Amino acid sequence: MTIIKDAVVTIDYTIKDSEGKIIESADGELLSYIHGSQTLAPGLEKALEGKENGHQMEVTLAPEEAFGVRDEELVREVSLEDFEDSSEVSPGLVFHADLDGEVRFYTVLSVEDDTVAIDGNHPFADKTLTFDVTVTEVREASEEELEHGHVHGEHGHHH
Repeated sequence: MTIIKDAVVTIDYTIKDSEGKIIESADGELLSYIHGSQTLAPGLEKALEGKENGHQMEVTLAPEEAFGVRDEELVREVSLEDFEDSSEVSPGLVFHADLDGEVRFYTVLSVEDDTVAIDGNHPFADKTLTFDVTVTEVREASEEELEHGHVHGEHGHHH
């Protein structure tokens, strides 16, 4: 089967920065996703389209095709009271929230008194990245996976 929209794709991958330094790797923990669900960097998903099980590739993506260009408007301050458990809030904490009608991940930059500085930019924003990818499985998604919007079972979500 080839990689098409709504196929479940499992990959092994390594991501390198512009100097060739590995900044993320599957490290034995394969990643499964539903193709077309905007789970991966857009340029990587596009590069994988039409490929088959066993395909290996290396693709270098500019920030616009990878994790985006840094947007300073996504850096803001919120109240510590906005968090369910304020004792857990510390620099480096990553959480997801709906702040402007769009759910996105945020990273806590700092906590001072009752003010928390957060950043909604992806940690790899503004970086040109090289992805080394091996496709290890391609299969049809089940109706339940499509309904839930994520892969179930091995390398996917467990209920």
